[in-house]
Amino acid sequence: MQWTDRIRQVKILLVMAAVIIAVASLVVSDILVKDLAEEEHGKMEVWAEAMRSLSMADETADLNLVLKVINENNTIPVIVLDSNGNVQTYRNIDIDAKTEADSMAFVSSMGRRLYNGGRHISIAIGDTSQAEHISVCYDDSVMLKRLSTYPYVQLGVVLLFVVVAIFALLTSKKAEQNKVWVGLSKETAHQLGTPISSLMAWIEILKETYPDDTLVQDMGKDVRRLQLIAERFSKIGSQPEVVPVSLNVVLEHVVEYMDRRTSSRVKMICNCPSHDVVVNINASLFEWVVENLCKNAVDAMEGSGTITLTMFEEGGGAVVEVADTGKGIRKKDIRNVFRPGFTTKKRGWGLGLSLAKRIVEEYHKGHIYVKSSEVGLGTTFRIEVGKLRVS
Repeated sequence: MQWTDRIRQVKILLVMAAVIIAVASLVVSDILVKDLAEEEHGKMEVWAEAMRSLSMADETADLNLVLKVINENNTIPVIVLDSNGNVQTYRNIDIDAKTEADSMAFVSSMGRRLYNGGRHISIAIGDTSQAEHISVCYDDSVMLKRLSTYPYVQLGVVLLFVVVAIFALLTSKKAEQNKVWVGLSKETAHQLGTPISSLMAWIEILKETYPDDTLVQDMGKDVRRLQLIAERFSKIGSQPEVVPVSLNVVLEHVVEYMDRRTSSRVKMICNCPSHDVVVNINASLFEWVVENLCKNAVDAMEGSGTITLTMFEEGGGAVVEVADTGKGIRKKDIRNVFRPGFTTKKRGWGLGLSLAKRIVEEYHKGHIYVKSSEVGLGTTFRIEVGKLRVS
């Protein structure tokens, strides 16, 4: 659990770092945009003054500097309106119109929009109070608009890259975990095979020597149990064969096994329909899943309590619920219970539930999850599998 908590903390720190970087990038970009906007406003004030000088110039005035200022504006869109709102002239406006009338209507509309938005500089043509006024309306340059949108495009590209990278890492990690599990499972099955075969031979010899000894019969059951476990491990990593099996019989086997392996303080209850519910499953693997849930329930109850197995039909499929009266799972841990390595036990690898999830969801195309859990009251796991037929 500590390992899972550390991973969660690292993820939170990475997300916080990404948010800080994103906010810092937006703040810096906003500062640059404001500086550039102020610079463009200053240029437009100079341009407006040049327009005033041009309008008031007489025949002897030197207009070289004035014309140079006016002609050097090749980036900032500008529209000059008279006191009645009519367009006098305009520069750097992209117009998509078929006729001159449409062009003027477009420019006039744009000019009024800029004027109403406060994007204008009023200048007086003349030195008297009755002098005519014109308005120099201006918009942001293409460069300023690009600079305003660039950070968001950049963040979008970075976010897409991060998502793809995380997906690739998770896929690679999952594939690597699967290889480790498959190798470990098959190696375990291989190592168990030879001593189990030897034990089976010795059991047969003991049966011939002591045919009426019940202890020898019990030893035979234990060896067959080991053989079943080895068979289960050998099937991990390969697609197991699924055949029509009575789910009622599978649960009866689980209850019988748990009754023999647990103390009298643990009560097993099995609620199943009176008819057989037949599903396409691999009996040994599915039985192991339910056994694993029951063993975890016994640990959670600390050897005393009630485990209830409930099986019923729902939505065209079969449902198995395993409920206990144990200590429950904390809400923050529920989403981690199926992660490899997560465990609340002092001893344990944290692989049982992750393998159970793999068996149910990958091999049987079903679904397993924590239906409910409350600290101090118990936990209910739910398994959903497709139903074949009812007999």
